[in-house]
Amino acid sequence: MNETNSRYVAADIICRWMDEHQFPDRHLARVDANRAFVTEVVNGVIRKWRTLEWIAQGMLSEQPPPFIEALVFTGLYQLLFMDHVEEYAAINETVEAAKGQRGGQGFVRMLNAVLRRAQRDKTDILQTLEKQPDGIRLSYPDFVLKRWNWLFGEIDARKLCEWNNQPPETILRVQKSRITPEELCAKMEAAGIELAPHPYACREAFFIVPRGQAVQQLPGYHEGWFTIQDPATSACVDLLRPLPGERILDACAAPGGKTAMMADRMRGEGELVAMDLHDDRIAVLRENMQRLGLDSVRIVQGDARQPRNVAADGPFDAILLDVPCMNTGVLRRRVDARWRMRMERLKSMNEIQLGILSACAPLLKDNGRLIYSTCSLEPEENENLVNQWVRGHEGYRLAKAKKLFPPKSGTDGAYAALIRRS
Repeated sequence: MNETNSRYVAADIICRWMDEHQFPDRHLARVDANRAFVTEVVNGVIRKWRTLEWIAQGMLSEQPPPFIEALVFTGLYQLLFMDHVEEYAAINETVEAAKGQRGGQGFVRMLNAVLRRAQRDKTDILQTLEKQPDGIRLSYPDFVLKRWNWLFGEIDARKLCEWNNQPPETILRVQKSRITPEELCAKMEAAGIELAPHPYACREAFFIVPRGQAVQQLPGYHEGWFTIQDPATSACVDLLRPLPGERILDACAAPGGKTAMMADRMRGEGELVAMDLHDDRIAVLRENMQRLGLDSVRIVQGDARQPRNVAADGPFDAILLDVPCMNTGVLRRRVDARWRMRMERLKSMNEIQLGILSACAPLLKDNGRLIYSTCSLEPEENENLVNQWVRGHEGYRLAKAKKLFPPKSGTDGAYAALIRRS
């Protein structure tokens, strides 16, 4: 990989996503030089994929090979949707990245011609785009738009699409067992970083980080003063209300933001078991707990659909099930998720979700409480599933539920249901 050319790096990651459906965030994590720029380009291109496809179709005389197509989209995104990028740099560096590729100078000339035309005709292209159907203009699969129009109404569905098309803010939560919010803000201000309080009301302290700040270089990152997470993650913990001295299971814990939140509220008293299935997720969970100084959290590897190995010491006062889902509440952050939405995938998710809920609920004590949580907006994964499960399981009742709709809450989307065992 030509790591000296950021456009090359971005196009390479996009090409891998196109060809192999690899999650872009895994490759972005390994980028060292100009990571913020590369991340913005990669996420922007994938977010606006359908829009860019429509624009490119009107300019390309033939279908280029995948890497050249990725460069076309990389260049078009910079020229049409990144106002802070110099046009000459967007063209020259993107064209330079094409040199030496299979197909020779023919594709280099084609790429140069396309980008110079986009530069010249930018106003006309954007004006024509505004007249296109929402699927092209907002860059969404027609299936998703049709579904959301039916679920939320056309106005709220369009607001949701527009919300998801904005780059997400970086938000930190103060780990109060390590530092007070006032102290953290003072430390940041001394380093020239002004945090803005997030307006979402909850028991936690969330702050918006100025754009362009590298998280790992912020004061207090290595000292474990904060975690990076959206305020929506507090909805399930607020419903669960973990207390000092309790025995609590976080069954799908990685990366550990909610685990850390619960540990804060338990003040090191009781037992908090954090479980996850895959080696890479366990590694991230362990790393985060160590950074935050949460040595009291017991980390175990296991499948939440077969959780008996964590029940050896008896039942739990409370269980948090933040189950795998379609991620439709976090499309701002999971830019590729909109292109993976299928009814077949939704049904397979439901099987996993029901399996986890049915397996973990018996681990509760009498009068125990369980939170079923997702970062999804789909009723099949949320209220429909919970209501169906409770009706079929005697001894459990739905006590309370909360749903966050991003354009209204100003947070990621989330659902949390409090189920009590009698």
